[in-house]
Amino acid sequence: MQYWIMGAGGIGCALTEALAARGDDVLLLSRTRPKLSDLAWPQTKWHAVDNTNASALAEICNQYPLPDTVINTLGMLQQADQTPEKRLEQVTETAFNNSLHINTWPTLAMAQYLSTRLTRTHALHFAALSARVGSISDNRAGGWYSYRISKAALNMAIKTISIEWQRRFPHAYIVGLHPGTVATELSAPFRAGLSEGQLHTPLQAAAHLLQVLDGLTAEQSGRIWAWDGQEVLP
Repeated sequence: MQYWIMGAGGIGCALTEALAARGDDVLLLSRTRPKLSDLAWPQTKWHAVDNTNASALAEICNQYPLPDTVINTLGMLQQADQTPEKRLEQVTETAFNNSLHINTWPTLAMAQYLSTRLTRTHALHFAALSARVGSISDNRAGGWYSYRISKAALNMAIKTISIEWQRRFPHAYIVGLHPGTVATELSAPFRAGLSEGQLHTPLQAAAHLLQVLDGLTAEQSGRIWAWDGQEVLP
């Protein structure tokens, strides 16, 4: 099987390791060189690219046949002087736009590119990492405005793309995946108080996500699925 992985953070690299271990080929797209084991590299090709740059992304992807599956692992909760907002007064236009640029736009950019190459018979699978905090119905704590809104926008993008693809490319699907709380840089400052077993290693998360993906079909397109196979409500 052929996979494209967007992003080489903890989950992106763990997915690459897991896929390589089972004999799948991976094209890894990231700005920095991934930290992979010697066992993963023979199955992996890496290209340096900013996944928020649609034209640069298309230029590289044009060099390859379409894969079986694309997984976008990009996500940003805090960055430099941007931190999750606790109160409305802390929201800034700059931080808000930055969250949308990283958490929402790359999925749209990749879907837009794929739509230029897909045919009605191509059974391509596209998954993007979302988050339960992007669920409007599940929002009971408030706060984290930029992150929540960008993930809710991502979920809406996934749903809207799925409707168009159902008409144009009925064998392709797009879904969101909620990986749970994973021991990566994104979650590092926010793990206090987690109960035992609630924090997953990147390799555990990768195994869970691939198990969920392997069980999905085009009928589940447009929906958000958690690492345990349960649907995350919008």
